[in-house]
Amino acid sequence: METILGIKGPDFVMLASDTMKVKSVMLLDDNNSKIYRLTDYSMLAAVGHGGDSLQFSDFILRNLELYKLANGYDLTIRGAVHFTRTNLSAYHRSKVSYEVALLVAGFDPSSGPELHYIDQYGSSVPISFGGHGSGIKFCTPIFEELYKPQLDRRFAYNIIQKCVAEIHKRLVINLRNFDVFMISREGITKLDHINQQSLRAEVMGNPSPQS
Repeated sequence: METILGIKGPDFVMLASDTMKVKSVMLLDDNNSKIYRLTDYSMLAAVGHGGDSLQFSDFILRNLELYKLANGYDLTIRGAVHFTRTNLSAYHRSKVSYEVALLVAGFDPSSGPELHYIDQYGSSVPISFGGHGSGIKFCTPIFEELYKPQLDRRFAYNIIQKCVAEIHKRLVINLRNFDVFMISREGITKLDHINQQSLRAEVMGNPSPQS
């Protein structure tokens, strides 16, 4: 019962993930972000079976750090995506198989913001919005209805808020808290958490007009 979301704007990209760690019907931790920093301008969000997402994400992160130490500069976002999907696919052909699905997001000075979808088999495609996990089925219609290529940062954050509100409303297991990160030319910025309290405050601050 996990969810990661991503949305791309004209000069930024946002990633969001729930922070719950559960096993069966038990809540183990409520402060467990599924978004990891790859470089100063890229991040990876992962969901998967058991510890697979943590172990595979750490494997990718350590190898990208090694690449920077060996070469003196970071691997490009598309290079990181290729390295990630190649290794995930290779593991599926070996005795060690990681059940994990990912989003890779970042900002490249030459190509701008990028958001890449990687499924559990290593297939990859660039996207404008999307995600993985139990909540994405409720969020896809919201993305399709509201997304515009030239949306600004506040509107993108509002779309993610609407997605989280719908997850709270529709999903049996309540993913109570979401971390949100933005990546732009200025680097990585952590935005305000989205949870029931923040959504309630948003509604109170923007009351519906009286008839």
